[in-house]
Amino acid sequence: MGTFTYTARAFNGDLRTATIEAPSRDDVIAQLRKQRLSVVKIDQDASTKMSRGAIKTRDVVIFTRQFSTMINSGLPLVQALTILSEQTDNKALAAVTRKVVFDVESGNTVADALSKHPKAFTNLYVNMVAAGEAGGILDTILMRLATFLEKNDALVRKVKGAMIYPSVIMSVAAIAIIVLLLFVIPVFESMFASVGQALPLPTRIVIAASKFLNAYWWVLGGGVIAFGFLFKRYYASSSGKLVIDRLALKMPVLGDVLRKSAVSRFTRTLGTLISSGVSILEGLEITAKTAGNRVIQDAIMASRASIAGGDTIAQPLQKSKVFPPMVISMIAVGEQTGGLDEMLSKIADFYDEEVDAAVSNLLSLLEPIMIVFLGVVVGGMVVAMYLPIFDMINAVQ
Repeated sequence: MGTFTYTARAFNGDLRTATIEAPSRDDVIAQLRKQRLSVVKIDQDASTKMSRGAIKTRDVVIFTRQFSTMINSGLPLVQALTILSEQTDNKALAAVTRKVVFDVESGNTVADALSKHPKAFTNLYVNMVAAGEAGGILDTILMRLATFLEKNDALVRKVKGAMIYPSVIMSVAAIAIIVLLLFVIPVFESMFASVGQALPLPTRIVIAASKFLNAYWWVLGGGVIAFGFLFKRYYASSSGKLVIDRLALKMPVLGDVLRKSAVSRFTRTLGTLISSGVSILEGLEITAKTAGNRVIQDAIMASRASIAGGDTIAQPLQKSKVFPPMVISMIAVGEQTGGLDEMLSKIADFYDEEVDAAVSNLLSLLEPIMIVFLGVVVGGMVVAMYLPIFDMINAVQ
């Protein structure tokens, strides 16, 4: 789906210039002909080629807070959006905002205008804005939305940040091992071959690994690429994603981090949606799509089906055996007292702290594991190469 800017002439001779989203240029022409417009010029908007990464969460948060402040100050929607499009430093977001201004001027609601740009504004964002417009509290909803985005982004960064350190260390270790096997070990092998001395078993193993890597590096490289491709294909399938996500939750320590971050994201998202006036059924559906884990998603959708059938949310969540008993009990109390949104926010705040503790536990466990791994593998290779040298020295003495 691309965005096109067209200039067309109406039946009365007036020129009209606007933007439209369509799969192709031919589809744009077909839509304009249905409106009895004569095409003058059609250009594809270059901003549609920008990826989601061009609009960071931080940019959306600033946009949302400023939008809320302007509306609260009494500025009309179109004027506020126009100012935002002119002052934002992000070119992709500025282009999107200009399109939103045009759609709002054309009579669309803000939520409908935002929904045309899913790469910038999520389904959750659009639904909350729609609820704010319907309830006449758009400024309050936008401020609440900005706070939610900030906390959710902080949670994601915590989990990703926990994986950066071990990933860097293991990458450096892998490069060091490959360099040793490809370039350093062959030098020692040549030296040992010239002496003609019998080599210890550890040395023979390392030399054999070096020969294999030098001879079949392309096989190993191709195998890694093939494995990555097949893994990606499998994870993209419904059954594969379920299997891998279930295994991820069962992993020691890391599974605890993933589970607690998923609980925090689920409770904060659902709590924010319900408190903003979004219906609980729609809120559960939106929350399921943003769960990030298929097991969690299935449990949430089971809760949605339970609510639709007149039952409670808590019971299906308990059957899934994914959510901790404390979370189930607090949700059940929230349902009974009519304060589910407040209870969900309390759970989210608690689990934000739990994620911090889980991340710290993960790092404290990974550090000694990495040290031992580096010592055994890299240190073992070095010792294996020096064993024959020690034998030579002893033979000379």
